[in-house]
Amino acid sequence: MKLYDRQIGNSLALLAGLPGRRLAAPAACGTPAGRAAGGGAPQAPGGAAAWPDSGEANLVLRGEMAYELGGGGMPAIGGFGLTSSDTLVERDEVLLYGPDLPELSADSPYARLAFIRVAEDGLGEGDGAYAAIRRIEYTRYHVNPKGYMMCVSVASEREPVRIGRAELGEGLDFAKVGGLFLAGYRAHPEVLAVKLVFVTLPGFPYAKLQEEARQAETITRSLDRIFGNLVMNCASCDLKVVCDEVEGMREMHFARSGRK
Repeated sequence: MKLYDRQIGNSLALLAGLPGRRLAAPAACGTPAGRAAGGGAPQAPGGAAAWPDSGEANLVLRGEMAYELGGGGMPAIGGFGLTSSDTLVERDEVLLYGPDLPELSADSPYARLAFIRVAEDGLGEGDGAYAAIRRIEYTRYHVNPKGYMMCVSVASEREPVRIGRAELGEGLDFAKVGGLFLAGYRAHPEVLAVKLVFVTLPGFPYAKLQEEARQAETITRSLDRIFGNLVMNCASCDLKVVCDEVEGMREMHFARSGRK
């Protein structure tokens, strides 16, 4: 699985050299405390306390929120990608670049990146592979940390989050949120490891990160078209540029159509 490797690598390159922290997630998720993402002193020794998932009842009204990640038209990015590379995704970890939730007091730019490692042929073939990708990606719709209300908009390519004032006072932070997301992704048998990245840095090039997230979604939509046999004439396909640029996509398309 190399289809998303360029987008994952480009996204991580944007973060290279910036101050980051590796957060301790709940022990139940199998994510040990580690060192800072930049190689500094150990961060948050021990496991973070578990945090409840509120399911469909996770509603944060405007009058109940402390602030909004991505509020006021600020960047609110949700990025996703699969890889079989243990260099890009070595192990389960939650990384934070920028202030943590208790350190924020007003609306902030925001990005959440979920990079997932699977076995080279761990998703199966054809329609089954596409379905597995979407099933793993859609984990974001099924993880609802109490007081952390995600408002995903596919149409506008945004993922703003309302942070509950009461839950913030009870200790809500990215380690707890990250622990629930790790557990959600790891519940899929195909998933071997998860690199979850939160970004709240002011002045970060979010527009470039958005482009990588958009390209990753285009790759996924291209897979749907390939496996659904919707278009097999490259000259008439508006996603031809993806096959031309993404390693392995053209071979997959031709193999599906029986062409050489």
